[in-house]
Amino acid sequence: MKKKLISLLAVVALTVGTLAGCGNSGESAPAANDTEDAAASDESTEAEGDDAAAEGTAAASNVKAGFIFLHDENSTYDLNFLNAAKSACEKMGVEYVVKTNIPEGQECYEAACELADAGCNFIFADSFGHEDYMIEAAKEYPEVQFCHATGTKAHTEQLDNFHNAFASIYDGRYLAGIVAGMKLNEMIENGEITADQAKMGYVGAFTYAEVISGYTSFFLGARSVCPTVTMEVTFTGSWYDETAEKEGANKLIQDGCVLISQHADSMGAPTACETAGVPNVSYNGSTASACPNTFLVSSKINWEPYFIYAMDCVTNGTAIDTDWCGSLETGSVELTELGSAVAEGTQEAIDAAKADLIAGNVHAFDTSTFTVEGAALDSYQADVDTDPDYQGDHEVVIDGYFHESGAEFRSAPYFNVNIDGITLLDTAF
Repeated sequence: MKKKLISLLAVVALTVGTLAGCGNSGESAPAANDTEDAAASDESTEAEGDDAAAEGTAAASNVKAGFIFLHDENSTYDLNFLNAAKSACEKMGVEYVVKTNIPEGQECYEAACELADAGCNFIFADSFGHEDYMIEAAKEYPEVQFCHATGTKAHTEQLDNFHNAFASIYDGRYLAGIVAGMKLNEMIENGEITADQAKMGYVGAFTYAEVISGYTSFFLGARSVCPTVTMEVTFTGSWYDETAEKEGANKLIQDGCVLISQHADSMGAPTACETAGVPNVSYNGSTASACPNTFLVSSKINWEPYFIYAMDCVTNGTAIDTDWCGSLETGSVELTELGSAVAEGTQEAIDAAKADLIAGNVHAFDTSTFTVEGAALDSYQADVDTDPDYQGDHEVVIDGYFHESGAEFRSAPYFNVNIDGITLLDTAF
């Protein structure tokens, strides 16, 4: 029996949601009220879906999608999901409902139940901390398919209607690192810095494996073209805190970092870089309009292929992968357009490296390219929790490289090694 009952008014309000998906200017806007905003935009979104179907797109008439987002369009992370969800649903002619600003707490369970009660049979949540609450809802609604980004528990829960998804974004960050390394080389050649001053800064959210994997692959990409590069990392303790991210970037700049990247979701770091005239590699979308003088590139996961895949499974009554991991090849890992501040020859360097990554000639975590406390990493037992009957750690250094997230073990990252050349300024988070 459904545990969440909603009024007729709420059912009407949740019929269809629209997605705010414009460029991120760096200016804060009022937070969305998810239910009211969905109600206000029912008519326009339904019309868009009808137009898509009329244009010949095969409509998934038996699918109604619900999306749960940690923040709203002011977060580059959530905006990336919002845009992908909107595009996928319009292409498939799928009715959809959106809930924004849903915390990583019981509110997520309540939001998931409300979406299920409103008729959604595909429900997706985008933040790591949503997972336990999505699992709770999945057990309550076995007829609904629940999917979750960055999670780790789908294999061990063994629910037919709960699934994890991610992508090999470390490959995208590795390519973005090459862009950064090319820029550092240009700065060295122009006499702006010396080779031993090629120090990057990185604003991270938490000391989670996802963040560690990201900044490490970015660093290794940069070092593949600029061998003298070093990096400092600071953490904010939040996925979205514009003030803390700006302060973190400024601290790194004051400490001598001549290029900044990030794994945090506001415009704090990019705008700090634009003000200081420091080159910046952003995340989840271009910041060129707000930072025209310093933006280099951004890597991102394109979630549209997954949404189309999963909703197509619901349409056809086929099973959704328990753990799905997209890649460069599936179009799930992308770089934005290059900014005007990039070094000459950058596009050619990206194209060559991308081809090598896809062909398997290059691996982001090639253990011959880094050391840990001065020694080679010949073996590593990663706690990947992929076995329903938990068997302990798994060896993940195989054939000369660390096998990060993918089809082999699980979709969510588990690289959590602190390598030489990267200095952590604080690890409280």
